[in-house]
Amino acid sequence: MVYTPRSARHGALLVGTVAVLGLLTACGNGHDVHSNPPLTASGTAAPATGTTNSPASTGSAPATTPTGAVSSSAPRTTPSASGGGASATAPASTRCHTSELRASVGRNDPGAGQENFPVVLTNKSGRTCTVHGYPGAAFVSASGSTLGPDPKRGSGSPTTITLRPGQSAWAGLTFSNPGISGAKTATPAALLVTPPDERDSLKVAWTGGAVPVSGNSSSVFLSVFSPGTAP
Repeated sequence: MVYTPRSARHGALLVGTVAVLGLLTACGNGHDVHSNPPLTASGTAAPATGTTNSPASTGSAPATTPTGAVSSSAPRTTPSASGGGASATAPASTRCHTSELRASVGRNDPGAGQENFPVVLTNKSGRTCTVHGYPGAAFVSASGSTLGPDPKRGSGSPTTITLRPGQSAWAGLTFSNPGISGAKTATPAALLVTPPDERDSLKVAWTGGAVPVSGNSSSVFLSVFSPGTAP
């Protein structure tokens, strides 16, 4: 066996160590250490490629509602109930029409030189209707000609009178007794009665005798309607 001095072995060991270090240094110089920074561990995993990213990170526009679809955030409107601007139908009038009424003249209730006759309108129809205010009236001869001026309206506060089928309302027809006033007279054949707000009249036979038609105190007056058939 060949004996190798300790100094020689120590020198060989140093040469080998330097050679290994040189090899490692050569391998490290083949790459840019700045292009591959060391990885650092984080507490969460990075999102996988292809997952949905927020608009801020991807630059994509927010999702839009498809054409024709109803958006839950869009205000909803209710179609007009008028059906294209049609207006509601106005309620039917409750006024009593001439054709629905029957006229009559009650008995005279004289007093203090006055003649007082109730002019009565009765609802002969099958519906409830109303009268309001004053009637119209005119005395006529057998030939239909008017006798004297039309009666005037007396003072009073008109009210609406509701007439169910068969019910009546009356208005007072008043004039001074011609025998006391000295007015010129005529004896009518009939009294024409026109309901309030109507054009057609009802003809009632007149049995009350002579009425003033001209001269002193010849005016005839009508009162507003009241419920019933007489005072």
